[in-house]
Formats: sequence, structure tokens, C-alpha cells
Amino acid sequence: MKILFIGARLFDDVALYAEKKGITTILTESNKKSSNLKLADSYYIVSRGMEEPKEIALKEDVDAIIPLIGVDGPLREIAKMKEELERVYGLPVITSGVAATSISGDKIKTKEFLTANGIKTPQFSKISEKISIPESNPPHSEKAFKSLKNDNSQNISTKEYLKTHLPLVLKQAEGQGGSGVKVASSPSDIDNYFEEVGNDLEETFLEKFIDGIEVSIEVLRYNNKSVPLVPVYKGNTTLEGIHPLNKVKKAPLEIDGINNQQNNQNIRELADKIANLVGVEGTVDIDLIFDKETKQNYVIEMNTRPSGTRYITAASTGINPVQELVNMALGEWDARKLKKMMKSFSALEIPVGSYESNRNNYKFRDFPEENSWIVHGPANYERVTIRGKTCQDALKNVRNLNINFKI
Repeated sequence: MKILFIGARLFDDVALYAEKKGITTILTESNKKSSNLKLADSYYIVSRGMEEPKEIALKEDVDAIIPLIGVDGPLREIAKMKEELERVYGLPVITSGVAATSISGDKIKTKEFLTANGIKTPQFSKISEKISIPESNPPHSEKAFKSLKNDNSQNISTKEYLKTHLPLVLKQAEGQGGSGVKVASSPSDIDNYFEEVGNDLEETFLEKFIDGIEVSIEVLRYNNKSVPLVPVYKGNTTLEGIHPLNKVKKAPLEIDGINNQQNNQNIRELADKIANLVGVEGTVDIDLIFDKETKQNYVIEMNTRPSGTRYITAASTGINPVQELVNMALGEWDARKLKKMMKSFSALEIPVGSYESNRNNYKFRDFPEENSWIVHGPANYERVTIRGKTCQDALKNVRNLNINFKI
């Protein structure tokens, strides 16, 4: 079996697993200084884009392709390549196709898709040059958010309207890792955001700020079968817009004052529904906010690529999402079997900056025991992910590692 992997940055997540499976690995990467290149049996430095990886896949006569792209930009081009190679050559590419990628890659399309399918999402509106709100519509009402258009009732400038209805979340249709997103809590935040995006507001929209808890869940899906994994706690929403990478994560999700077993099941069912409606292949990460006031889950966005929560998901469930992409390529992926294999460990993921250890490498990407831990991430931005049978066990393991943290 020969597999082409596109992208070196995440290859250390699967290098050892592919070796154990007896797979001949070929890697393509546009950055010749990228890490992990020599972990593959062979590699090619290529130009940006998918033309050269496609040519290499055909020249090398590979049996499957697995894109290991951790950013959104190339996903649409990968999706087009997938559809061509599968249609013309019968060569499986383990990623989502054009339809799913076009929805997930555009936050406005995602919101419209969720709304059209009756899935709760924070109230939102595209921003036009002028915003008009009839006085009969209270701020943040669903009707108001859906009618931010010019009419004869009350025309005011976009910036001035926004300044009277804070806090709000301002977003761009495309972007990841917090880029293009601003939680505006003061008039100056509005002014600064407009300075950054300029006068072109076609790709800008506003969203109601929810005081709640950020949640992610990854769903694996292939051959029309799907497996939702574990809801992951990523911290409280903040007016500062602190990115989840800078917060402690916990799995499974636990929220005070509710039935967590039922809520987690609801999230799994919701994520499963979305993955099937969108037609995801491979993996999708779905982000939600649990509203502390209404006790409801609101879907924010989805990403059809390996998730930033993959390590804590693996620690909690015993299922490594990226390794499962390899099983899909091998034709060994069995959704029913995977559901039966899923564990329920407690896991913590803690940002440590730098942690003195030799374990941040491809040889340590699994959790072989009940109480296990790994280090991952680039230099100065490392994170430690820890598994325990219970939350108390996980916390004990943290203390044994001399890690100080605050949730």
C-alpha cells in the first residue's frame, strides 16, 4: 500500500502509525524547511497549489491520498482535486468534496446553511453600507438581526448603529485562528475594526455575543457512515476574544448545573446531523457555544480539516482522528466497530509555553496507558495533554508533572 500525504506539518501524527501498518509513505510540501519531511519514505518539495501533488500521485501510482492541511486556504483546491481524481482515476482522496468545503470555508454560507436547516446559531446579519433597525425591533431580537437593511424607518451609519448595540462579534466570511474576528465591547473597538477591514464590507457580518462556553466536537465520516467523538470544553467566551489555544481544554465536556450526559449526547447527535447534511468525508471539526442563560447549544462554524482538539480527543476516547484517516485510505474503517471501541477517559490539555521533555516528537503521539501524557506544538507554544481514568486522576498526573495552570 502506497499513500501520498499532502502537507508535512501534521505528518508526525501519523508517521509511526503508517510505518506499523506497512505503508509506503510519500510526502509533498511547499516549504523546504518544514519539519517532519524525513519521517516519510520519500518526499517532494512542490509549488503551492495542487497541480504538482496531483501529478506526483499519478506518477507514483499511489493507492490513496490523505491531505494533512491544518489551514483553510487550500481546502477548496484540494476538494476540486479530489473530485477529479476520484471521478477520472478512481483514486480515493480522504477529504471533503467541493460542496461541503464551499459551505464550511465561508462563515456566511455556514450560517445560512445552519439557519436553512433549523440548527440554532447565534443571531447574525451581513453588514451593508447602511444599517436600519425599526424601533419596534428590540436590539438582538431575531427579527432585528435578519432585517439589517435600508428602509424608510431609521437610517444611520453602520458604525454608529453598531456602537449602540454592544457587545457584538464582528467577523469576516473567511479566516481562521481568530483572524478577522473581533469581539467589540466599546465604540473604539468598532472604529479600529473598520480601519482594519477598510470600506469593503461585503465579506463582513455581525453576530450576537453569547456569554457562554466554547465547545468543539470532531466527527469522522466515510462511505456515508459517521462517528461523532467527544465534546471538548474550550473555556468561557470572553470580551477579549481570547483564543482557545491559550486556554485549558477538558474532555468530556462538563458544565455545572445541567445533565452533562444528556447535553453531551445532544451535541453528538447535532454534530452527526450536521456532518451528514453537509456530506463531510474524512473529518470535520464543529464549534459551538453553550449559552449559560438559555442552556442551549449554538453552532458557530465548521472546519473540514484535522482539528486542533485532536490530541485531547484521542486522550479521552482512545481514537486518534488523524490515524483514522489512514484506516479510511486502507479500506479498514468501520464506523460500527469504532463506536464500540470508544473509551471515556478524562483528559486535560494545558498550554505550557515550553516544557522540558524529549517527548515532543512523532514517537509519542499515542496514549498507551490509562494514565498517559504527551507534549505537542511548536517551540514556545507547547501544550501538554494528559489522560486519567477520572478528572481527579488527570489532575493528579498534572501535579506529578509539576505543571501550574488555572482554568
